[in-house]
Amino acid sequence: MKGDRGNAIGLIAGEGRFPFLVAQGIRHQGYRVVVAGFRQHTSEELYPLADRMIWLRLGQLGKLLSFFKDSGVDRVIFAGPINKPKAMGMIPDMRATKLLFQIRSRHDGEIFQGLIRTLNSEGIEVLSPLSFVPDLKTPEGILSRRKPSKNEESDISFGWPLAKQTGNLDIGQCIVVKDNIVIAVEAVEGSDATILRAGELAGPGCVVLKVFKPGQAETIDQPAVGLQTIRTMIDAGASCLALEAEEGLFFDRQDAIDLADAHDISVVGYSSLER
Repeated sequence: MKGDRGNAIGLIAGEGRFPFLVAQGIRHQGYRVVVAGFRQHTSEELYPLADRMIWLRLGQLGKLLSFFKDSGVDRVIFAGPINKPKAMGMIPDMRATKLLFQIRSRHDGEIFQGLIRTLNSEGIEVLSPLSFVPDLKTPEGILSRRKPSKNEESDISFGWPLAKQTGNLDIGQCIVVKDNIVIAVEAVEGSDATILRAGELAGPGCVVLKVFKPGQAETIDQPAVGLQTIRTMIDAGASCLALEAEEGLFFDRQDAIDLADAHDISVVGYSSLER
């Protein structure tokens, strides 16, 4: 059944809990939830929260656009990551092929910007998920019981502009630093694997930085941490987490901070040391 235009919000759902939280936020504000999910990425448990849902394979851009138009959707939200190694076998349809020909590379930022332009050209606006889950926004300031030590502050000041440069190259959002040396840089493996690798290479005392990519669309792919991030830091022996405030998403924040406090890990939200 077609929905009334303006009363439906489209949700392009990836992995994890984030799509669930956004769907609940959309419904709480009185909108219909129209979901596009992807096999091997999106949880089937999201289905009950959707007023209408379609299952796609990655690359079916034409079908996604038709589905949203038929559902009366003129605003959409991206929520949840797509597993990059799994996405490498994507078979693009004609509309996706056209998009890929128009962009300079297949880096995340280029693809996301291309998707936004394509959606806008079809009269569909891309909204920030924070409009519907504002409590996930990372606050500025020291969030843990322990503030960063002088050495950790030094590592943050050293690593922050490098993390921004890495993000500007569209490589990743996370780097790990120790004693003013870059120990690990995130690529397709994700932040948790990057943190664990740093622990193996440099031992205890590493500082984890996660930043918003310069030039990245603020409506897609915000840096995110949560309870699992702290668990991974404990396993790696990392001692401090610096996340970009306002731009970053912090899941299960109180539980994560309580766990960090129990293991003497410093957690801080920075408005940004360099933009």
